[in-house]
Amino acid sequence: MTEEIIIAGFGGQGVLSMGKILAYSGIMQDQEVSWFPAYGPEMRGGTANVTVILSDQKISSPVLRVYDTAIILNQQSMDKFEESVKPGGLLVYDGNGIKNHPARKDITICRVDAYAEAVKMGNTKIFNMIVLGGYLKMKPIVKLENVMAGLKKSLPERYHNLLPANKEAIMKGQEVITVVE
Repeated sequence: MTEEIIIAGFGGQGVLSMGKILAYSGIMQDQEVSWFPAYGPEMRGGTANVTVILSDQKISSPVLRVYDTAIILNQQSMDKFEESVKPGGLLVYDGNGIKNHPARKDITICRVDAYAEAVKMGNTKIFNMIVLGGYLKMKPIVKLENVMAGLKKSLPERYHNLLPANKEAIMKGQEVITVVE
């Protein structure tokens, strides 16, 4: 099993964090892992993306042109990466700010309105965990306990009190993701 993922959006949306959590989760499951971030010089608001590869075999290169899955969090990223999903692959996106919705018929397209749900839950900082939960419902490539262990490893200890809220967000993402027909 090899899963090649691109996660893309604006800086500040938790793109790199989501990738890091997936990578740590893969490590916890004794998988081979690659985490390859790319971002502009802006701290917040610039574009950011990360390629994550989880595999049972050695990974030859972290540089990819096509992906099994694209997780898209803004229109710029949709424009850039929609066509990079392999036929038969998965595209997961948050509908907030997306004007040109994906239209390919050779991939599975799922929408998770994570930002709207995060607002309802009273904490927009858990937005990325809602998206991650939706993705993991569609492709349960890592176990929830390993995601939580990865989250604990990636969060500074002073934020460990936020782990229950993050777990709740992951579960919410699994509830609200829908397949776009």
